[in-house]
Amino acid sequence: MRTIAVIPARFQSKRLPGKPLADIHGKTLIEHVYQRASQARRVARVLVATDDERIFDAVSNFGGEAVMTSAEHPSGSDRIAEAVADIDVELVVNVQGDEPLIAPQAIDEAVQLAKQTPGAIVTLKSAIVDLQTLLDRNAVKVVTDSKGFALYFSRSPIPVPIDGDGELPPNLYYKHIGLYVYPKAVLTELTRIAPSPLELAERLEQLRALENGIRIRLEETEHNSLGVDTEEGLEAVRALIAGRVTVQ
Repeated sequence: MRTIAVIPARFQSKRLPGKPLADIHGKTLIEHVYQRASQARRVARVLVATDDERIFDAVSNFGGEAVMTSAEHPSGSDRIAEAVADIDVELVVNVQGDEPLIAPQAIDEAVQLAKQTPGAIVTLKSAIVDLQTLLDRNAVKVVTDSKGFALYFSRSPIPVPIDGDGELPPNLYYKHIGLYVYPKAVLTELTRIAPSPLELAERLEQLRALENGIRIRLEETEHNSLGVDTEEGLEAVRALIAGRVTVQ
């Protein structure tokens, strides 16, 4: 089953403009993401999909492969759909362009689960063990049903902790890890649908799928990650890569 990974990358981020080109110990953020995705064993090809020539040139300069796409796409999934429209592929991995710590093993785990779950989008979750992460709006939370399919994603704490003293019960709170695996046909179907009300409210593209009856299957992973959404997040990633702290 032919699988490729596509990294959507745009320059005009609202919270941290130009973040794909941010320097992290001598390499751009996008190069860190590209190198980690390239280490995944279940991916045959890695491609950056961008709407900015500066990002395109940066990827080309470090020897990566990039394609130019429209600047009008409302989400990364829409950008990826354009990039793979004429590529003969069965599974498409969306590796978020702001995840420089994404584990190649996590990508392989998601691809393997996708092969076992035909017709569904597949992604990963990791346990939340501290209240700070639960309350962080940049850490997307997810709740699933008894079979591992997503019920909802949110930037808010879900479920809401009504009682307690700061101790989080196990097996209840999970953070979404920033990658998706789509069957190409499902990706095409999804991106023909206009952005949905919940997607626009939470600024989470996966809610478009849930609102339109497309299933999302999740599996827990031990491979945590940390996305870069703010200057503080960028500094945290720099510290992690330098080995000064560890991912929680």
